[in-house]
Amino acid sequence: MMRLDDLQNGFKIWQDPDLFCFGVDAVLLAHYPRLKKNDRICDLGTGFAPIPLILKAEANRFHLPVRITGLEIQDYVASIARKSVADNGLSEEDIHIVTGDLREAASLLGAGSCSLVTCNPPYMPASAGLVGGREEKAIARTELKCTMADVAASAGRLLNAGGRFSLIHRPQRLVDIFLELRKNRLEPKRLRFVHPYEDAAPTMVLVEAVKDGRPYLVTEPPLVIYKKDRTYTEELLRIYGR
Repeated sequence: MMRLDDLQNGFKIWQDPDLFCFGVDAVLLAHYPRLKKNDRICDLGTGFAPIPLILKAEANRFHLPVRITGLEIQDYVASIARKSVADNGLSEEDIHIVTGDLREAASLLGAGSCSLVTCNPPYMPASAGLVGGREEKAIARTELKCTMADVAASAGRLLNAGGRFSLIHRPQRLVDIFLELRKNRLEPKRLRFVHPYEDAAPTMVLVEAVKDGRPYLVTEPPLVIYKKDRTYTEELLRIYGR
């Protein structure tokens, strides 16, 4: 059964909790890119479109005209994303949801057509199998329909020279991530580890790469989610707009 959630940024989002709901990783990724005027953005594997909706809200906040496409392989999930776009009073000129395989993104949307690509890819290997017995969950959470190699290749083909690719993943996959990025002319430029607590090991990593960029990687200060009392840190509260 669908559920309507408030994104706390002027927009609401429809989700189906029986399949999956977006988490803090999607929120962190949506706030990681530095948006530019007239950005042409594609979110690969957009799901119920939380990242496009947050990016649009951020662009509105800074009065930046942008065009956003969300690419989603599952028809049912894409239809829910379109409902969120329409119910928020947005048009396809604002956020266009396309049903399709991200491995065919360049054919669907045009090679070199984007200045920014985002992706919150599946973290788990395909060998993890079905999650909760549902194929929809498995597609969202495991590399059943796409691998990191597929994601990097698609981003590389979609981006124009100087375009940025932002993603969030697991730290233990970082070597694989960098290898696949460089194979596709995507040079890692920014890196930020995400820690659940200040004294805990990171559980996520944010990466930004630039198409045909020069080698130079900046490791940014860590992003910490919780304080010792298990409440959000000030940075997380700012991100969530609270």
